[in-house]
Amino acid sequence: MKFEPDQIIPKLIEVRKNLLEAASSLSPEDLDRIFLGVWSVKDLLAHLVGWDYTNLMSVQEILSGQHPSVYLYYDHDWQTYNAGLVEQYKREDIWGLFALVEQSHRELIGFLESLPIEEFDRDRGLRSRRNRITIAWFLRFEIYDEIRHGEQIKKFADKRAKARQRRLESDQRPPE
Repeated sequence: MKFEPDQIIPKLIEVRKNLLEAASSLSPEDLDRIFLGVWSVKDLLAHLVGWDYTNLMSVQEILSGQHPSVYLYYDHDWQTYNAGLVEQYKREDIWGLFALVEQSHRELIGFLESLPIEEFDRDRGLRSRRNRITIAWFLRFEIYDEIRHGEQIKKFADKRAKARQRRLESDQRPPE
C-alpha cells in the first residue's frame, strides 16, 4: 500500500479520525485497561501526541536537508522512545488527553498543508539504506502505524462491547 504525496495529508486525517472514533467508544475504565503489551488506550493516545511532534520536527529536518534526528533513538520497535513519549504526554483526564491528541495533530497537519505538494517527494540526497528519505516516505510510516493502532483499538473495543453484552444477558436471565 503506497500513498502518493497528494494522498498523505488526507490519509493522515482519515486514519486519526478512525482511531479516535474507536477510542471514544470505550468507557473510561476501558481506556485505562492494559490491552496492548503494557499499554492502555490512554498510553497509545499519548504516544500519538509524541509522534505528531516528532513527525513535525522530522519533516522540518528533512526540509533543511538533515536526516531526522529521531533515528538516533531507534531501538527494538522504538520501545524506549515510545515509553518516553507516553511518560511525557499521558494525561489522566481523558478529555484533556483527547484535546491534546487533536491539538498536536492540527499542528502537524497545519504545517504540512503549508508546504507545496512538490516538497513531499523532493529528493534532498538523504538516504536510509536503499531508500530515499523524503517527507512522503517518512510520513507513510505514521499512516501505517495509525492504521495498525486503529485496528487494535477497534478490536479491543469490539471485545469489550461483547463482554458487556454477555454480562447484560447473564444479568437478565431468570434464576433457576
